Amino acid sequence: MSDNFINRRQFIANSALTLGGLLAADMPLFGKAASSGGAVQVGVIGTGKRGLGLINTIEKISGLKVVACCDIIPENLQSAMAKADPKAKAYTDYEQLLADKNIDAVIIATPLYLHYPMAVAALSTDKHVYVEKSMAFTIEQSLDLVKRVRNSRLVFQVGFQYRNFELYHKIKEVVNQGWIGDTYSFECQYNRNSDWRYPVNDPKLEKVINWRMYKDLCGGPLSELCAHQIDAVNYITSSHPIKVMGLGGIDYWKDGRETHDNVRTVYEYEHGIKATYTSVLSNAFNGYQIRILGNKATIEIERNKAYLYPETTKRTLGTVDGVTGATILNATQGEKTEIEYLGPDEKMVEPTINALNDFADCIVNGKKPASNVETGRDSAIAICMGLEAIENEKTQYWKPEYDMLP
Repeated sequence: MSDNFINRRQFIANSALTLGGLLAADMPLFGKAASSGGAVQVGVIGTGKRGLGLINTIEKISGLKVVACCDIIPENLQSAMAKADPKAKAYTDYEQLLADKNIDAVIIATPLYLHYPMAVAALSTDKHVYVEKSMAFTIEQSLDLVKRVRNSRLVFQVGFQYRNFELYHKIKEVVNQGWIGDTYSFECQYNRNSDWRYPVNDPKLEKVINWRMYKDLCGGPLSELCAHQIDAVNYITSSHPIKVMGLGGIDYWKDGRETHDNVRTVYEYEHGIKATYTSVLSNAFNGYQIRILGNKATIEIERNKAYLYPETTKRTLGTVDGVTGATILNATQGEKTEIEYLGPDEKMVEPTINALNDFADCIVNGKKPASNVETGRDSAIAICMGLEAIENEKTQYWKPEYDMLP
């Protein structure tokens, strides 16, 4: 990749906020339908690990067809083209892909710092957008995207696929029905024992390949891992945080990285609901997990399953450190019960399949995605608040202007 490419992309990322007049004012509701009258013609921008995974998933979806792929790394592009439609076109410049009028929609699976400028460019060329999480790198970008999408009437979906997962629909339902009580909090973790680093043959490609290591390109574990749980809590509570505190550090992987290898944050929501989000890259114990601690019961959410633990009211007295009559055990969890979220004849479907099916359905039928630009804004801003709280070690507060009510 040339230095000119890096400079041009950085210029776009820094200046795209000034392009407010690019969107056409007379676009129809939800933009154009599929150009072929059949499957939605999709171009995939960014065909690394996640992009290639999305292309593999699209093979299982009849409503989408990959007709173009774009990546600046030859190996990534070659792998993607092998999976795309036989007549698909290959690009190394995403602007050339966007200029193809036969493409109805784009999937943006590039590093975080490129999500916003690429989404802006896609909207300006009348393309529906599926952008991987988080949809933007700054609060200003998040607010600007909401304005652009509202003006365009194009379908804009954010890759928080758990909003399309029946498991989380059921969790939201049982919380609202009071199964766990009327007072609850969240404990969320997303841990890995990994340095997150990929080998680089050409030093010029260090930041391109290992972008997660650098603060000007990525938010580290909070934006890349905890983001899913931040969005899930927003979804379950139908809200967004009102204030955030946090700490982070580079305490294990002393390898020149700029983003943290461990973060711990506390978010407060309305009605006193608290949520902690933890991610460490030096220990993978329990990996991905969310616990909802209620005054009547606890819910434990794993990747594809969830369990309910009822609270018991046992009280056992005894001698503790020479004190007779002290409370040894006041309460504990009861036996866990798996929370069923599928019907008798239903099988679990990968959340990403459901999310991409939703994307196709919204384009064809003029609907709004479950994970849309407004929910994406709330999660992106929540992530930015957490990063700012960690960076400055100061509590961050949700501002009224973030709501952007219609």
